Amino acid sequence: MFLIRSLVWYGGAQRQLVNLAKGLKVMGHNVIVLTYYPDAPLEHELTDAGIEVWTLGKRSRWDIGRPVVRLVRLVRAARPAVLHGYLGTANLLTVIAKACCPSIKMVWGVRASNMDWDTYGWFDKFSFECECMLSRFADLLVVNSHAGREYHRARGFPSKKMIVIHNGIDTDHFRPDKQAGKRMRREWGIKEGERLVGLVGRLDPMKDHPTFLKAAALVAQGRTDVRFVCVGQGPDGYRDDLYSLATALGLADRLIWADCFYDMPAIYNAFDVVVSSSVWGEGFPNVVGEAIACGVPCVATDVGDSALLFAASAGELVPPRDPEALAKGIEVLIKPDDRYEPATLHERIAESFGNDRMVRATEQQLNRVVCR
Repeated sequence: MFLIRSLVWYGGAQRQLVNLAKGLKVMGHNVIVLTYYPDAPLEHELTDAGIEVWTLGKRSRWDIGRPVVRLVRLVRAARPAVLHGYLGTANLLTVIAKACCPSIKMVWGVRASNMDWDTYGWFDKFSFECECMLSRFADLLVVNSHAGREYHRARGFPSKKMIVIHNGIDTDHFRPDKQAGKRMRREWGIKEGERLVGLVGRLDPMKDHPTFLKAAALVAQGRTDVRFVCVGQGPDGYRDDLYSLATALGLADRLIWADCFYDMPAIYNAFDVVVSSSVWGEGFPNVVGEAIACGVPCVATDVGDSALLFAASAGELVPPRDPEALAKGIEVLIKPDDRYEPATLHERIAESFGNDRMVRATEQQLNRVVCR
C-alpha cells in the first residue's frame, strides 16, 4: 500500500509513484494506492491498470483527526505487507498506522536533498523536524539521490536503513518525436529558424525562476532569434512577481508562460535546450532525465544528483544562483552540435535510468524488508 498526499499529474514524485505501482502490478504484486484527496488526474491511470485507489477523504489542510482514523481502519482492513509513504506528511502518517498494526513493514520515500525550510511555512519545517526524529522507526528509507541520502543522514536519518534508488524514466513515453515538437511550436507561435529554450517546473522558490529569467535576458541581449518558455503553475502572488520581473528585464515579447500540459513529450521535443535552474531541494531532477530521454540537451544547476545525469555528454552543468554561468551554458547549447544526437541521448537515459531498473530495484528491497 502506497500513501501519498495527492495524485496531481504535474508532480514528479506523483509520477514516480504511478510508474512504480504499475510496474509492481505487472510483476504480480497486489498494489493499493491511498491518497488524502479524491479524484486527482493520475488516479484514472492507476485504475485503468487494475490498481485500487482509496482516499482518506481529507477536506482541508487542517482536517486531520477524521482522515487519520480512516487511515487506521483502511490499513487494518487491507493488512498490507508493506505501507510505503511518499513524501513528508505521508511518511509521518505511516508511523500512526504502524503503531496500530505492528505487523506491517513501514517504508518511507525520501525525494529531496538540501532544503531551505525558512522559505516555507512553519508547518513544513516542523513536519521535517518530526521526520528527522521518527525516521529511526522506519524499516526502510528509500532515497532517490545520493545527495538526498547525505543531507538526511546529517540530520539524523539512520544511514543503515537508507538505500538509494534513482528515479525511473519511462523511455517508451519520453523519446525523440520532432513532429510532436513542431506541433507544439506552432501552437506557441514559434517561427521557423527561431531557437527555443524552456524551463519546466512549478513556480516555487526552489526552482529559482528569477535566475533563469536573468540568464534569459542576458542571452536575449546578444541574440534576436531565441525565445523562452516557462511551463508550470504556482501561487498567484509568486507568479505575479515573476511576471513583473520578466517585464522589467525586457522579456515580455520573448517569453511565453504556459500552464502544465498532459503531453510533456511534445513539450520537451519543442525545445532546443531545456534548463533546470533549481537552487535547492532536487534529489533526482525528473525534468532533466525526461528531457534528455527526448533527445534534448540540458543546462542544469549542480544540485542533487544532476551531475550523474551528465556523466555522459548531455549538456552543461553550472553553479546555482549564477545567471551569467547559466546564460553561457544556454549559449553553448543553442548552437547545433553533433555531440547531442537525440537517439544517443535517449539511449543513455534508457540504459542508466530506465523505469524497469527502478521497479526491479524497489521490488528487491521491499522483498528483503518483508522477509526479515
